[in-house]
Amino acid sequence: MSSVELPQAARIHLPGETGVWVFILGDMLMFALLFAVFIYYRSQDVGLFAGSQLTLNQTFGAFNTLLLLSSSWFVALGINAARKSLGKISARYFAATFCCALAFVVVKVFEYGEKFNAGIAITTNDFYMYYFMLTGIHLIHVVIGMGVLTFLWHTARSAELNEKNINVLESGASFWHMVDILWIVLFALFYLLR
Repeated sequence: MSSVELPQAARIHLPGETGVWVFILGDMLMFALLFAVFIYYRSQDVGLFAGSQLTLNQTFGAFNTLLLLSSSWFVALGINAARKSLGKISARYFAATFCCALAFVVVKVFEYGEKFNAGIAITTNDFYMYYFMLTGIHLIHVVIGMGVLTFLWHTARSAELNEKNINVLESGASFWHMVDILWIVLFALFYLLR
C-alpha cells in the first residue's frame, strides 16, 4: 500500500513541543477533576456556596479576566511577530504579556488581602476552601508562567528566530494560553455561576 502525502496546506500544525501538550492536557485534566468536585459539593449546599459567592469582589475578578484575555492576545501577537522574524517586536509583546501577568498577581494579592481583613480564610467554609485552593493553584501557574514569559522575552530578543526557537516560543505561549483558559473557567465557577 502506498502512502499518500498531504499537501502543505492540508497539514495541521500543532504549535510547540509534543511534551508540552502532554503536560497541558494532564494539567487541564487535573483541573477538570477539581472543577467537577467543586460543582458536586456546590450542588450539595447551594445556599452556602451562593451566599459565600456574594462576598467575592466581582470587580477584581472581572479585571483579572480582562488582564489575562489581554495577555493571551499579546502572546499571540508575539508568536506572530516571531514567525515573521521580528524578534524585537515579538519581545515587546512578551513583555506586555508579563506586565499583564504581574498586574494579575497584584490584583489577586489585594483580593486575598480583602478576604483576610474580613476574617475570611481557607477554613471559613467549603466554598472558601475551594476558592483559595483552586485560585491559589492557578496563581502558582501564573507565577510559573511569568518565568516562562521571561524566557520567551529573552529568546525572542537575543536569539536568531529559526524554526527551533519558534517551536520553543510556541511551547511557552501554549502554556500561557492554558493559564488563561483555566482562569476563565475559574471566573465562571466562582464569580458567575448562580
